[in-house]
Amino acid sequence: MKRVPRAFNRLLQRRRALLLSVAALGALQPRHARAAALPSPAATARERPAAGALESPPGAVLMAIGGNEDRRDDMAVLRRFLHHCGGPRARIVVLTAASAVPQLLWAGYERAFTALGVQRCVELGLASREEADAPAAAREILAADGIFMTGGDQRRLLAVLAGSAVAEAMRRARAQRGVCIAGTSAGAAALSRQMLAGGRAPLLPEKDVALLDEGLDLLPGAIVDQHFSERRRLARLMSAVARHPHLLGVGVDEDTALVVERGAIEVVGAGAVTLLDGRHMGSSIERAQPGERLTLAGLRIHVLQAGQRLALDGAQATVAAPGLKEAVEVLTRAV
Repeated sequence: MKRVPRAFNRLLQRRRALLLSVAALGALQPRHARAAALPSPAATARERPAAGALESPPGAVLMAIGGNEDRRDDMAVLRRFLHHCGGPRARIVVLTAASAVPQLLWAGYERAFTALGVQRCVELGLASREEADAPAAAREILAADGIFMTGGDQRRLLAVLAGSAVAEAMRRARAQRGVCIAGTSAGAAALSRQMLAGGRAPLLPEKDVALLDEGLDLLPGAIVDQHFSERRRLARLMSAVARHPHLLGVGVDEDTALVVERGAIEVVGAGAVTLLDGRHMGSSIERAQPGERLTLAGLRIHVLQAGQRLALDGAQATVAAPGLKEAVEVLTRAV
């Protein structure tokens, strides 16, 4: 593989920065102004911070969805996403870049969001890195109240988004305006910094069975796996955590979402979220050969059922189990 000269790299970086600046100038009315007429306190509380602020505003929310969420009946997961976007008057952008059949997937989400009363929902169908660097694409992200990444293949998604103007616009929209970002299935896996890109699902943990790659770094302290209980991926996630014990393993069941807010997490939907904390674990990974089963000692496992909310501070503080508070702190650090 040919090495790209540093000067060319710098030229590309300047080009992306220029594209994003142009997109920001053309963005629609700021979110807090559009949401001011909504009755929801959560929506009206989101204010734009001072220029250059890096911390996310109080309304910033991330949602990791395990895939196969209900899009026809109660739609509890999508309803919660819409709530954090500001309600039916929110502008929703659906990113279908992970899918090999984006139009089919978009049709299903368009029906679902329309049934929930959403009037402004658009697809951002990106098929290449060039399209993800386009000023118009970045403007769509900067004008959004909520960004929803569909399922498919997380490697396909990152091939399009990684390092692009759209990815930078997502980070900026979330940090400066509190835009809610959700990912389902492949979109959930992509939220991590160390993304679980694939691999077998053995009955017991094995060395190097989990394939890892670079993700979007929106949930930097975690490795997210999806379709978790349905596809029996506990051992796979254990293997990933053994390789990166400083990261929290997050396994999300189908039709279930882990909602990460500032100072709290909540499980929404029909299933459970499993947290694997290996920060104080001992393992045989250094001595093991690729494919060899692993010994894991001191691995903490927390299984959180739908409806459970864990808050760190104030009157609603609910974290009591040993190690669980630290796990929640790892997740909420990103927001």
